[in-house]
Amino acid sequence: MRPIIGITASKELGKDEYNVELADTEAIVRAGGLPIMLPHIEGQAELEELAEHIDGLFLAGGWDIEPTLFGEEPHPGLGVIIPSRDRFELELLEKVLEKNKPVLAICRGAQILNIAAGGDMYQDTPSQLAGNLLQHQQRAPKEHGSHFVEVAEGSLLHRLTDSLKLKVNSRHHQSNRHVPEHYLVSGIASDGVIEAIESKEHGFALGLQWHPENMARAGDAASLRIFEGFVSACTEEGDE
Repeated sequence: MRPIIGITASKELGKDEYNVELADTEAIVRAGGLPIMLPHIEGQAELEELAEHIDGLFLAGGWDIEPTLFGEEPHPGLGVIIPSRDRFELELLEKVLEKNKPVLAICRGAQILNIAAGGDMYQDTPSQLAGNLLQHQQRAPKEHGSHFVEVAEGSLLHRLTDSLKLKVNSRHHQSNRHVPEHYLVSGIASDGVIEAIESKEHGFALGLQWHPENMARAGDAASLRIFEGFVSACTEEGDE
């Protein structure tokens, strides 16, 4: 049986419909998983059942995150927020991590992972982080790697990709700022922007600021190995 991977759905402001990116589902299927879309439910009993039935959680990219969740009010550079998604992802993530089930968190998902752990984030990186920043909203095809990330030796990210330097794509204006001690910063860009975090307390809880699903679609070897490692961890969870 293929492991069941729950993908958190996105919504458009003012529209009553959910959506997921094809690249997300394709990367999971290609790696051997069975993706299902997760709606923004709120009942604790239903959330518990979801956490029990899925073998792994994929926190997908999407709109910005409600800043009061990490003790701030909205910055002028804050974009669209979908409060129902923020609540759903934080509550489901807590239950999934309690069960030590694998989590792969992409872009906004990496920030949700950090906030759930007690960290915080830049609401608008270009205006809040001093220094000469790289272009983090690339003007290039989604699958193109536009800048490099230095990978922490011995980290989960290192083990998955077998690389200490990755070329990644970049499509974000928010990013993680303070990361709690029980998480490792396992990837960082040359301008200091945090590009990867991972839990020291769970078997597989990895947040990536870039979009490996797009790069996997184009055949990037490191991106494919990330998804294969995630699905493999979910397979082990499903076999228990």
